[in-house]
Amino acid sequence: MNGFFKIPNAINETVLDYAAGSKEKLELKKALAEGRSQVIDIPMYINGKEVRTGKTQAIFPPHDRHHQIGLFHRGDAEHVHLAIEAALTAKPMWENMPWEQRAAIFLKAADLLAGPYRAKMNAATMLAQSKNAYQAEIDAACELIDFLRFNVQYMSEIYADQPSANSKGIWNRLEHRPLEGFTFALTPFNFTAIAANLPSSMAMMGNVVVWKPAFTQIYSAKVIMDLFKEAGLPDGVINIVYTDGPTTGDIIFKHPNFAGLHFTGSTGVFRSMWNAIGSNIHLYKTYPRIVGETGGKDFVLVHKSADVDTTVAALARGAFEYQGQKCSAASRAYIPSNLWNAIKTKLVEEVKSMKVGPTEDFTNFVNAVIDEKSFDKLAGYIDNAKKDSSVEVIVGGTYDKSQGFFIDPTIIVAKEPHYVTMCEELFGPVLTLYVYNENEFEKALELVNTTSEYALTGAIIAQDRYAITQATEYLRHAAGNFYINDKPTGAVVGQQPFGGSRASGTNDKAGSKANLLRWTSTRTIKETLVPVKDYRYPFLQEA
Repeated sequence: MNGFFKIPNAINETVLDYAAGSKEKLELKKALAEGRSQVIDIPMYINGKEVRTGKTQAIFPPHDRHHQIGLFHRGDAEHVHLAIEAALTAKPMWENMPWEQRAAIFLKAADLLAGPYRAKMNAATMLAQSKNAYQAEIDAACELIDFLRFNVQYMSEIYADQPSANSKGIWNRLEHRPLEGFTFALTPFNFTAIAANLPSSMAMMGNVVVWKPAFTQIYSAKVIMDLFKEAGLPDGVINIVYTDGPTTGDIIFKHPNFAGLHFTGSTGVFRSMWNAIGSNIHLYKTYPRIVGETGGKDFVLVHKSADVDTTVAALARGAFEYQGQKCSAASRAYIPSNLWNAIKTKLVEEVKSMKVGPTEDFTNFVNAVIDEKSFDKLAGYIDNAKKDSSVEVIVGGTYDKSQGFFIDPTIIVAKEPHYVTMCEELFGPVLTLYVYNENEFEKALELVNTTSEYALTGAIIAQDRYAITQATEYLRHAAGNFYINDKPTGAVVGQQPFGGSRASGTNDKAGSKANLLRWTSTRTIKETLVPVKDYRYPFLQEA
Protein backbone atom coordinates (compact mmCIF):
# COMPACT_ATOMS: atom_id res chain seq x y z
CA MET A 1 0.00 0.00 0.00
CA ASN A 2 2.77 2.42 -0.87
CA GLY A 3 1.59 4.10 -4.03
CA PHE A 4 3.58 2.11 -6.58
CA PHE A 5 0.59 2.06 -8.91
CA LYS A 6 -0.01 5.42 -10.55
CA ILE A 7 -3.69 6.32 -10.78
CA PRO A 8 -4.46 8.86 -13.53
CA ASN A 9 -5.91 12.10 -12.21
CA ALA A 10 -9.69 11.99 -12.32
CA ILE A 11 -11.65 14.43 -14.45
CA ASN A 12 -15.29 15.40 -13.97
CA GLU A 13 -17.81 13.50 -16.04
CA THR A 14 -19.39 15.56 -18.83
CA VAL A 15 -23.00 16.47 -18.11
CA LEU A 16 -25.20 15.49 -21.03
CA ASP A 17 -27.81 18.07 -22.04
CA TYR A 18 -30.62 15.79 -23.33
CA ALA A 19 -31.39 18.08 -26.24
CA ALA A 20 -34.28 17.27 -28.52
CA GLY A 21 -33.48 14.27 -30.72
CA SER A 22 -30.24 13.47 -28.90
CA LYS A 23 -29.16 9.86 -28.38
CA GLU A 24 -29.18 10.24 -24.60
CA LYS A 25 -32.73 11.64 -24.59
CA LEU A 26 -34.05 8.76 -26.69
CA GLU A 27 -32.31 6.21 -24.41
CA LEU A 28 -33.65 7.89 -21.28
CA LYS A 29 -37.21 8.01 -22.58
CA LYS A 30 -36.97 4.32 -23.44
CA ALA A 31 -35.72 3.52 -19.92
CA LEU A 32 -38.54 5.58 -18.39
CA ALA A 33 -41.15 3.77 -20.46
CA GLU A 34 -39.68 0.42 -19.45
CA GLY A 35 -39.69 1.39 -15.79
CA ARG A 36 -43.31 2.49 -15.90
CA SER A 37 -44.40 -0.68 -17.70
CA GLN A 38 -43.52 -3.12 -14.90
CA VAL A 39 -43.59 -3.66 -11.16
CA ILE A 40 -40.12 -4.78 -10.06
CA ASP A 41 -39.55 -6.98 -7.03
CA ILE A 42 -36.68 -5.63 -4.91
CA PRO A 43 -34.93 -7.92 -2.41
CA MET A 44 -32.43 -7.10 0.30
CA TYR A 45 -28.87 -8.18 -0.44
CA ILE A 46 -27.03 -9.96 2.37
CA ASN A 47 -23.75 -11.74 1.67
CA GLY A 48 -24.46 -11.26 -2.03
CA LYS A 49 -27.71 -13.22 -1.83
CA GLU A 50 -31.17 -11.88 -2.63
CA VAL A 51 -33.31 -11.95 0.50
CA ARG A 52 -37.10 -11.82 0.21
CA THR A 53 -39.35 -11.85 3.26
CA GLY A 54 -42.79 -11.62 1.68
CA LYS A 55 -43.50 -8.56 3.83
CA THR A 56 -43.62 -6.13 0.95
CA GLN A 57 -44.16 -2.40 0.59
CA ALA A 58 -45.25 -0.84 -2.68
CA ILE A 59 -43.33 1.89 -4.52
CA PHE A 60 -45.12 4.66 -6.40
CA PRO A 61 -43.66 7.72 -8.18
CA PRO A 62 -44.24 10.81 -6.01
CA HIS A 63 -45.64 12.55 -9.09
CA ASP A 64 -47.94 9.66 -9.99
CA ARG A 65 -49.01 8.27 -6.64
CA HIS A 66 -51.50 5.72 -7.97
CA HIS A 67 -49.16 3.99 -10.45
CA GLN A 68 -47.08 1.22 -8.86
CA ILE A 69 -43.59 0.65 -10.25
CA GLY A 70 -42.10 -1.65 -7.65
CA LEU A 71 -42.19 -3.30 -4.26
CA PHE A 72 -39.49 -4.08 -1.74
CA HIS A 73 -39.17 -6.71 0.97
CA ARG A 74 -38.99 -5.33 4.48
CA GLY A 75 -36.60 -6.90 6.92
CA ASP A 76 -36.46 -7.21 10.68
CA ALA A 77 -33.91 -7.61 13.47
CA GLU A 78 -32.80 -11.00 12.16
CA HIS A 79 -31.70 -9.43 8.87
CA VAL A 80 -29.66 -6.76 10.60
CA HIS A 81 -27.83 -9.46 12.55
CA LEU A 82 -27.28 -11.45 9.34
CA ALA A 83 -25.93 -8.38 7.53
CA ILE A 84 -23.45 -7.69 10.34
CA GLU A 85 -22.35 -11.34 10.35
CA ALA A 86 -21.92 -11.32 6.57
CA ALA A 87 -19.86 -8.15 6.71
CA LEU A 88 -17.55 -9.45 9.43
CA THR A 89 -17.13 -12.74 7.57
CA ALA A 90 -16.14 -10.90 4.39
CA LYS A 91 -13.77 -8.55 6.21
CA PRO A 92 -10.50 -10.56 6.33
CA MET A 93 -10.30 -11.19 2.58
CA TRP A 94 -11.57 -7.73 1.64
CA GLU A 95 -9.24 -5.71 3.84
CA ASN A 96 -6.27 -7.81 2.71
CA MET A 97 -7.06 -7.40 -0.97
CA PRO A 98 -4.42 -5.13 -2.57
CA TRP A 99 -5.79 -1.61 -2.80
CA GLU A 100 -5.36 -1.42 -6.56
CA GLN A 101 -7.67 -4.45 -6.90
CA ARG A 102 -10.34 -2.67 -4.85
CA ALA A 103 -9.77 0.42 -6.98
CA ALA A 104 -10.39 -1.57 -10.16
CA ILE A 105 -13.86 -2.57 -8.94
CA PHE A 106 -14.98 1.01 -8.38
CA LEU A 107 -13.33 2.33 -11.54
CA LYS A 108 -15.24 -0.35 -13.46
CA ALA A 109 -18.45 0.72 -11.72
CA ALA A 110 -17.81 4.31 -12.82
CA ASP A 111 -17.32 3.25 -16.44
CA LEU A 112 -20.40 1.03 -16.38
CA LEU A 113 -22.43 3.95 -15.04
CA ALA A 114 -21.03 6.30 -17.67
CA GLY A 115 -22.13 3.80 -20.32
CA PRO A 116 -24.74 1.03 -20.13
CA TYR A 117 -26.12 1.93 -16.69
CA ARG A 118 -26.56 5.66 -17.29
CA ALA A 119 -30.10 5.71 -18.65
CA LYS A 120 -31.24 3.03 -16.20
CA MET A 121 -29.87 4.88 -13.15
CA ASN A 122 -31.23 8.24 -14.27
CA ALA A 123 -34.65 6.78 -15.09
CA ALA A 124 -34.87 5.09 -11.68
CA THR A 125 -34.05 8.39 -9.98
CA MET A 126 -36.58 10.28 -12.08
CA LEU A 127 -39.35 7.78 -11.45
CA ALA A 128 -39.00 7.04 -7.76
CA GLN A 129 -37.46 10.29 -6.48
CA SER A 130 -39.22 12.65 -8.91
CA LYS A 131 -36.13 14.36 -10.31
CA ASN A 132 -36.25 15.93 -13.75
CA ALA A 133 -33.84 14.70 -16.41
CA TYR A 134 -31.16 17.31 -15.78
CA GLN A 135 -31.26 16.97 -11.98
CA ALA A 136 -31.01 13.19 -12.35
CA GLU A 137 -28.12 13.50 -14.79
CA ILE A 138 -26.00 15.71 -12.54
CA ASP A 139 -26.79 13.55 -9.50
CA ALA A 140 -27.35 9.90 -10.32
CA ALA A 141 -24.92 9.79 -13.25
CA CYS A 142 -22.26 12.50 -13.14
CA GLU A 143 -21.81 13.05 -9.42
CA LEU A 144 -21.71 9.34 -8.67
CA ILE A 145 -19.21 8.73 -11.47
CA ASP A 146 -17.11 11.57 -10.05
CA PHE A 147 -17.30 10.20 -6.50
CA LEU A 148 -16.05 6.81 -7.66
CA ARG A 149 -13.21 8.10 -9.83
CA PHE A 150 -11.99 10.88 -7.55
CA ASN A 151 -12.18 8.67 -4.47
CA VAL A 152 -9.92 6.13 -6.18
CA GLN A 153 -7.46 8.93 -6.90
CA TYR A 154 -7.64 10.14 -3.29
CA MET A 155 -7.20 6.58 -2.04
CA SER A 156 -3.98 6.20 -4.04
CA GLU A 157 -2.70 9.52 -2.67
CA ILE A 158 -3.46 8.45 0.90
CA TYR A 159 -1.54 5.19 0.51
CA ALA A 160 1.34 7.07 -1.11
CA ASP A 161 1.56 9.42 1.88
CA GLN A 162 4.62 8.13 3.69
CA PRO A 163 7.13 9.70 6.12
CA SER A 164 9.56 11.92 4.23
CA ALA A 165 12.41 11.52 6.72
CA ASN A 166 14.32 8.47 7.85
CA SER A 167 17.25 8.29 10.25
CA LYS A 168 20.31 6.32 9.23
CA GLY A 169 19.55 2.63 9.52
CA ILE A 170 15.80 3.25 10.05
CA TRP A 171 12.92 2.68 7.64
CA ASN A 172 9.64 4.38 8.66
CA ARG A 173 6.37 3.71 6.94
CA LEU A 174 2.63 4.21 7.42
CA GLU A 175 -0.07 1.62 7.01
CA HIS A 176 -3.51 3.13 6.43
CA ARG A 177 -5.62 0.33 7.86
CA PRO A 178 -9.38 -0.09 7.53
CA LEU A 179 -11.31 0.32 10.76
CA GLU A 180 -11.53 -2.63 13.12
CA GLY A 181 -15.06 -3.97 12.84
CA PHE A 182 -17.95 -3.12 10.49
CA THR A 183 -19.32 0.25 9.40
CA PHE A 184 -22.87 1.50 8.95
CA ALA A 185 -24.15 3.70 6.11
CA LEU A 186 -27.49 5.44 6.56
CA THR A 187 -28.44 7.32 3.39
CA PRO A 188 -31.10 9.85 2.28
CA PHE A 189 -33.68 9.90 -0.50
CA ASN A 190 -32.67 13.06 -2.28
CA PHE A 191 -29.34 12.19 -3.91
CA THR A 192 -28.68 8.84 -5.56
CA ALA A 193 -24.98 9.76 -5.65
CA ILE A 194 -24.86 10.29 -1.89
CA ALA A 195 -26.71 7.01 -1.32
CA ALA A 196 -24.00 5.19 -3.28
CA ASN A 197 -21.03 7.20 -2.04
CA LEU A 198 -21.56 6.68 1.69
CA PRO A 199 -21.17 2.87 1.62
CA SER A 200 -18.72 2.75 -1.30
CA SER A 201 -16.26 5.30 0.12
CA MET A 202 -15.96 3.21 3.28
CA ALA A 203 -15.70 -0.05 1.34
CA MET A 204 -13.05 1.39 -0.95
CA MET A 205 -10.74 1.86 2.03
CA GLY A 206 -11.07 -1.82 2.97
CA ASN A 207 -14.07 -1.58 5.30
CA VAL A 208 -17.18 -3.77 5.25
CA VAL A 209 -20.60 -2.16 5.38
CA VAL A 210 -24.20 -2.55 6.46
CA TRP A 211 -26.22 -0.11 4.34
CA LYS A 212 -29.73 1.10 5.14
CA PRO A 213 -31.13 3.42 2.45
CA ALA A 214 -34.19 5.62 2.84
CA PHE A 215 -37.30 3.67 1.85
CA THR A 216 -38.10 6.33 -0.77
CA GLN A 217 -34.74 5.68 -2.48
CA ILE A 218 -34.79 1.87 -2.52
CA TYR A 219 -35.85 1.77 -6.20
CA SER A 220 -32.60 3.37 -7.37
CA ALA A 221 -30.61 1.71 -4.56
CA LYS A 222 -31.30 -1.59 -6.30
CA VAL A 223 -29.68 -0.24 -9.46
CA ILE A 224 -26.67 0.80 -7.36
CA MET A 225 -26.33 -2.73 -5.98
CA ASP A 226 -26.70 -4.19 -9.47
CA LEU A 227 -23.96 -1.84 -10.64
CA PHE A 228 -21.57 -2.76 -7.83
CA LYS A 229 -22.20 -6.48 -8.26
CA GLU A 230 -21.54 -6.31 -12.02
CA ALA A 231 -18.36 -4.35 -11.30
CA GLY A 232 -17.11 -7.29 -9.23
CA LEU A 233 -17.78 -6.26 -5.62
CA PRO A 234 -17.35 -9.44 -3.52
CA ASP A 235 -20.22 -10.87 -1.52
CA GLY A 236 -20.66 -9.47 1.97
CA VAL A 237 -18.64 -6.27 1.49
CA ILE A 238 -21.77 -4.09 1.20
CA ASN A 239 -24.98 -5.56 2.61
CA ILE A 240 -28.25 -3.68 2.12
CA VAL A 241 -31.22 -4.00 4.47
CA TYR A 242 -34.70 -2.43 4.46
CA THR A 243 -35.44 -2.26 8.16
CA ASP A 244 -36.96 0.36 10.42
CA GLY A 245 -34.63 2.87 12.05
CA PRO A 246 -35.13 2.06 15.76
CA THR A 247 -34.64 -1.69 15.25
CA THR A 248 -31.56 -1.19 13.10
CA GLY A 249 -29.97 1.34 15.41
CA ASP A 250 -30.63 -0.67 18.55
CA ILE A 251 -28.71 -3.63 17.12
CA ILE A 252 -25.89 -1.80 15.38
CA PHE A 253 -25.14 0.72 18.09
CA LYS A 254 -24.91 -2.00 20.72
CA HIS A 255 -22.62 -4.28 18.73
CA PRO A 256 -19.03 -4.53 20.02
CA ASN A 257 -17.67 -4.53 16.45
CA PHE A 258 -19.41 -1.32 15.40
CA ALA A 259 -16.62 0.87 14.02
CA GLY A 260 -18.12 3.78 12.10
CA LEU A 261 -21.21 5.67 10.97
CA HIS A 262 -21.51 7.45 7.61
CA PHE A 263 -24.75 9.44 7.56
CA THR A 264 -26.65 12.00 5.54
CA GLY A 265 -30.06 13.04 6.82
CA SER A 266 -31.80 15.10 9.45
CA THR A 267 -30.06 16.82 12.35
CA GLY A 268 -32.47 15.28 14.85
CA VAL A 269 -31.73 11.73 13.73
CA PHE A 270 -27.99 12.36 13.74
CA ARG A 271 -28.05 13.77 17.25
CA SER A 272 -30.10 10.80 18.43
CA MET A 273 -27.59 8.34 16.95
CA TRP A 274 -24.63 10.22 18.39
CA ASN A 275 -26.29 10.06 21.78
CA ALA A 276 -26.85 6.31 21.42
CA ILE A 277 -23.23 5.77 20.38
CA GLY A 278 -22.02 7.82 23.32
CA SER A 279 -24.20 5.87 25.73
CA ASN A 280 -22.79 2.59 24.43
CA ILE A 281 -19.17 3.66 24.11
CA HIS A 282 -18.08 1.16 26.76
CA LEU A 283 -19.32 -1.71 24.58
CA TYR A 284 -17.08 -1.07 21.59
CA LYS A 285 -13.66 -2.47 20.79
CA THR A 286 -12.63 0.90 19.33
CA TYR A 287 -13.95 4.45 19.35
CA PRO A 288 -16.29 4.61 16.34
CA ARG A 289 -15.82 7.19 13.62
CA ILE A 290 -18.92 9.39 13.29
CA VAL A 291 -19.37 11.31 10.04
CA GLY A 292 -22.60 13.13 9.31
CA GLU A 293 -23.95 15.72 6.90
CA THR A 294 -27.29 16.94 8.19
CA GLY A 295 -29.66 19.88 7.79
CA GLY A 296 -29.38 23.34 6.34
CA LYS A 297 -31.15 26.68 6.30
CA ASP A 298 -29.09 28.05 3.47
CA PHE A 299 -28.91 31.73 2.74
CA VAL A 300 -28.44 34.16 -0.10
CA LEU A 301 -27.28 37.58 1.08
CA VAL A 302 -27.75 40.26 -1.56
CA HIS A 303 -25.73 43.48 -1.34
CA LYS A 304 -26.94 46.84 -2.62
CA SER A 305 -24.34 46.60 -5.42
CA ALA A 306 -25.66 43.26 -6.70
CA ASP A 307 -26.70 42.61 -10.28
CA VAL A 308 -30.46 42.01 -10.43
CA ASP A 309 -30.38 39.29 -13.08
CA THR A 310 -27.63 37.38 -11.25
CA THR A 311 -29.65 37.57 -8.05
CA VAL A 312 -32.87 36.37 -9.62
CA ALA A 313 -31.18 33.42 -11.35
CA ALA A 314 -29.42 32.39 -8.14
CA LEU A 315 -32.67 32.49 -6.17
CA ALA A 316 -34.79 30.77 -8.83
CA ARG A 317 -32.39 27.90 -9.36
CA GLY A 318 -31.09 27.71 -5.81
CA ALA A 319 -34.54 27.54 -4.22
CA PHE A 320 -36.59 25.54 -6.70
CA GLU A 321 -34.38 23.00 -8.47
CA TYR A 322 -35.43 19.57 -7.28
CA GLN A 323 -38.30 21.23 -5.41
CA GLY A 324 -35.87 22.64 -2.83
CA GLN A 325 -35.22 19.10 -1.55
CA LYS A 326 -31.52 19.68 -1.24
CA CYS A 327 -29.76 20.28 2.04
CA SER A 328 -27.99 23.07 0.16
CA ALA A 329 -31.11 24.70 -1.31
CA ALA A 330 -31.57 28.46 -0.98
CA SER A 331 -34.19 28.70 1.74
CA ARG A 332 -33.82 32.25 3.09
CA ALA A 333 -32.64 35.41 1.36
CA TYR A 334 -31.86 38.96 2.47
CA ILE A 335 -32.66 41.63 -0.11
CA PRO A 336 -31.48 45.28 0.07
CA SER A 337 -34.24 47.86 -0.10
CA ASN A 338 -32.78 49.66 -3.13
CA LEU A 339 -33.09 46.53 -5.30
CA TRP A 340 -36.27 45.10 -3.87
CA ASN A 341 -38.77 46.30 -6.47
CA ALA A 342 -36.64 45.21 -9.42
CA ILE A 343 -35.84 41.82 -7.89
CA LYS A 344 -39.44 41.21 -6.85
CA THR A 345 -40.85 41.99 -10.28
CA LYS A 346 -38.46 39.74 -12.18
CA LEU A 347 -38.38 36.93 -9.61
CA VAL A 348 -42.17 36.63 -9.51
CA GLU A 349 -42.24 36.61 -13.30
CA GLU A 350 -39.62 33.86 -13.46
CA VAL A 351 -41.34 31.67 -10.88
CA LYS A 352 -44.68 32.00 -12.65
CA SER A 353 -43.01 30.70 -15.81
CA MET A 354 -41.92 27.44 -14.13
CA LYS A 355 -43.92 24.43 -15.27
CA VAL A 356 -44.92 21.94 -12.58
CA GLY A 357 -45.66 18.29 -13.32
CA PRO A 358 -44.33 14.75 -13.75
CA THR A 359 -40.71 14.04 -14.63
CA GLU A 360 -41.61 12.13 -17.78
CA ASP A 361 -42.60 15.47 -19.36
CA PHE A 362 -39.19 17.03 -19.96
CA THR A 363 -40.65 20.54 -20.12
CA ASN A 364 -41.47 20.51 -16.39
CA PHE A 365 -38.95 22.37 -14.23
CA VAL A 366 -40.59 21.53 -10.88
CA ASN A 367 -41.79 18.04 -10.00
CA ALA A 368 -43.33 16.42 -6.91
CA VAL A 369 -42.02 16.42 -3.35
CA ILE A 370 -40.99 13.01 -2.11
CA ASP A 371 -44.03 11.80 -0.15
CA GLU A 372 -47.29 12.71 1.55
CA LYS A 373 -45.63 13.46 4.88
CA SER A 374 -43.43 16.09 3.24
CA PHE A 375 -46.37 17.45 1.24
CA ASP A 376 -48.56 17.88 4.33
CA LYS A 377 -45.77 19.58 6.30
CA LEU A 378 -45.10 22.08 3.52
CA ALA A 379 -48.81 22.74 2.95
CA GLY A 380 -49.09 23.52 6.65
CA TYR A 381 -46.33 26.12 6.52
CA ILE A 382 -47.92 27.71 3.46
CA ASP A 383 -51.39 27.81 5.02
CA ASN A 384 -50.02 29.40 8.17
CA ALA A 385 -48.22 32.04 6.11
CA LYS A 386 -51.43 32.91 4.28
CA LYS A 387 -53.14 33.55 7.62
CA ASP A 388 -50.31 35.61 9.13
CA SER A 389 -50.46 39.37 8.64
CA SER A 390 -46.70 39.67 9.25
CA VAL A 391 -45.87 37.89 5.99
CA GLU A 392 -47.00 37.98 2.36
CA VAL A 393 -47.07 35.16 -0.17
CA ILE A 394 -46.07 36.95 -3.38
CA VAL A 395 -46.14 33.96 -5.71
CA GLY A 396 -47.24 30.33 -5.48
CA GLY A 397 -48.88 29.22 -2.28
CA THR A 398 -50.90 26.53 -4.03
CA TYR A 399 -50.61 22.75 -3.93
CA ASP A 400 -52.40 19.58 -5.04
CA LYS A 401 -51.91 15.91 -4.13
CA SER A 402 -54.75 14.33 -6.08
CA GLN A 403 -52.39 12.85 -8.65
CA GLY A 404 -48.96 13.54 -7.17
CA PHE A 405 -47.42 15.49 -4.31
CA PHE A 406 -47.14 18.83 -6.10
CA ILE A 407 -46.28 22.02 -4.23
CA ASP A 408 -46.08 25.05 -6.50
CA PRO A 409 -42.89 27.09 -6.04
CA THR A 410 -43.71 29.60 -3.33
CA ILE A 411 -42.10 32.82 -2.14
CA ILE A 412 -42.92 34.36 1.21
CA VAL A 413 -41.86 37.88 2.21
CA ALA A 414 -41.43 38.30 5.97
CA LYS A 415 -41.62 41.63 7.73
CA GLU A 416 -39.80 40.15 10.70
CA PRO A 417 -36.39 38.49 10.10
CA HIS A 418 -37.05 35.67 12.57
CA TYR A 419 -40.33 34.50 11.11
CA VAL A 420 -40.56 30.70 11.35
CA THR A 421 -39.79 30.00 7.68
CA MET A 422 -36.67 32.15 7.93
CA CYS A 423 -35.39 29.86 10.68
CA GLU A 424 -36.65 26.29 10.27
CA GLU A 425 -35.56 23.86 7.57
CA LEU A 426 -38.55 23.16 5.30
CA PHE A 427 -36.99 20.94 2.60
CA GLY A 428 -39.36 22.00 -0.13
CA PRO A 429 -39.98 24.64 -2.82
CA VAL A 430 -40.58 27.48 -0.37
CA LEU A 431 -38.26 30.52 -0.27
CA THR A 432 -38.60 33.24 2.37
CA LEU A 433 -37.25 36.75 1.79
CA TYR A 434 -36.52 39.57 4.19
CA VAL A 435 -35.96 43.11 2.91
CA TYR A 436 -33.34 45.03 4.88
CA ASN A 437 -32.26 48.66 4.82
CA GLU A 438 -29.69 48.94 2.02
CA ASN A 439 -27.40 50.98 4.30
CA GLU A 440 -27.42 48.42 7.12
CA PHE A 441 -25.35 45.67 5.54
CA GLU A 442 -23.57 44.92 8.84
CA LYS A 443 -26.91 44.23 10.51
CA ALA A 444 -27.83 41.92 7.65
CA LEU A 445 -24.55 40.06 8.14
CA GLU A 446 -25.38 39.58 11.80
CA LEU A 447 -28.86 38.27 10.95
CA VAL A 448 -27.43 35.77 8.49
CA ASN A 449 -24.88 34.57 11.03
CA THR A 450 -27.20 34.19 14.00
CA THR A 451 -30.70 33.39 12.71
CA SER A 452 -30.15 29.68 12.04
CA GLU A 453 -28.43 26.88 13.94
CA TYR A 454 -27.24 25.46 10.63
CA ALA A 455 -24.05 26.26 8.73
CA LEU A 456 -24.11 24.29 5.50
CA THR A 457 -24.15 26.58 2.44
CA GLY A 458 -24.60 30.25 1.71
CA ALA A 459 -24.00 32.86 -0.95
CA ILE A 460 -23.16 36.55 -1.28
CA ILE A 461 -24.35 38.40 -4.38
CA ALA A 462 -22.47 41.67 -4.87
CA GLN A 463 -20.32 43.65 -7.29
CA ASP A 464 -18.62 45.65 -4.53
CA ARG A 465 -15.42 43.75 -3.70
CA TYR A 466 -15.21 45.30 -0.25
CA ALA A 467 -18.66 43.91 0.53
CA ILE A 468 -17.66 40.48 -0.78
CA THR A 469 -14.53 40.54 1.37
CA GLN A 470 -16.47 41.65 4.43
CA ALA A 471 -19.11 38.95 4.00
CA THR A 472 -16.53 36.25 3.33
CA GLU A 473 -14.74 37.04 6.59
CA TYR A 474 -17.76 37.78 8.77
CA LEU A 475 -19.60 34.63 7.68
CA ARG A 476 -16.55 32.38 8.08
CA HIS A 477 -18.45 29.90 10.29
CA ALA A 478 -21.93 30.39 8.80
CA ALA A 479 -21.40 28.06 5.82
CA GLY A 480 -19.08 25.18 5.01
CA ASN A 481 -19.61 25.84 1.29
CA PHE A 482 -19.66 29.56 0.50
CA TYR A 483 -20.55 30.92 -2.95
CA ILE A 484 -19.82 34.31 -4.47
CA ASN A 485 -22.24 35.54 -7.14
CA ASP A 486 -23.85 32.12 -7.53
CA LYS A 487 -26.56 29.95 -6.03
CA PRO A 488 -25.61 28.06 -2.87
CA THR A 489 -26.12 24.65 -4.48
CA GLY A 490 -24.37 22.44 -7.00
CA ALA A 491 -21.06 21.46 -5.38
CA VAL A 492 -18.92 19.47 -7.83
CA VAL A 493 -16.76 16.54 -6.69
CA GLY A 494 -13.09 17.44 -6.95
CA GLN A 495 -13.90 21.15 -7.14
CA GLN A 496 -16.01 22.02 -4.10
CA PRO A 497 -15.76 19.35 -1.35
CA PHE A 498 -19.11 19.41 0.42
CA GLY A 499 -20.10 19.76 4.07
CA GLY A 500 -20.95 22.17 6.85
CA SER A 501 -20.56 22.60 10.58
CA ARG A 502 -22.69 23.77 13.52
CA ALA A 503 -25.96 21.80 13.29
CA SER A 504 -25.20 20.87 9.70
CA GLY A 505 -22.75 18.11 10.48
CA THR A 506 -19.15 17.13 11.06
CA ASN A 507 -17.88 18.85 7.89
CA ASP A 508 -15.79 15.91 6.73
CA LYS A 509 -16.18 17.05 3.12
CA ALA A 510 -17.62 14.36 0.88
CA GLY A 511 -15.73 14.30 -2.38
CA SER A 512 -12.34 14.93 -0.80
CA LYS A 513 -9.37 13.07 0.63
CA ALA A 514 -10.40 14.26 4.11
CA ASN A 515 -13.53 12.11 4.02
CA LEU A 516 -11.67 8.95 3.01
CA LEU A 517 -9.14 9.48 5.78
CA ARG A 518 -11.96 9.12 8.30
CA TRP A 519 -12.35 5.49 7.22
CA THR A 520 -8.76 4.56 7.96
CA SER A 521 -6.82 3.91 11.15
CA THR A 522 -3.16 4.66 10.57
CA ARG A 523 -0.42 2.42 11.92
CA THR A 524 3.17 3.63 12.12
CA ILE A 525 5.81 0.99 11.42
CA LYS A 526 9.43 1.62 12.33
CA GLU A 527 11.95 -0.95 11.16
CA THR A 528 15.50 -0.84 12.45
CA LEU A 529 17.65 -2.29 9.69
CA VAL A 530 20.78 -2.83 11.78
CA PRO A 531 19.72 -3.19 15.44
CA VAL A 532 21.94 -2.09 18.30
CA LYS A 533 23.54 -4.84 20.37
CA ASP A 534 24.33 -2.96 23.58
CA TYR A 535 22.20 -0.77 25.83
CA ARG A 536 25.11 1.58 26.55
CA TYR A 537 25.15 5.00 24.92
CA PRO A 538 28.44 6.71 24.01
CA PHE A 539 27.96 9.41 26.66
CA LEU A 540 28.39 6.76 29.37
CA GLN A 541 32.05 6.31 28.52
CA GLU A 542 34.65 8.12 30.59
CA ALA A 543 36.35 11.05 28.90
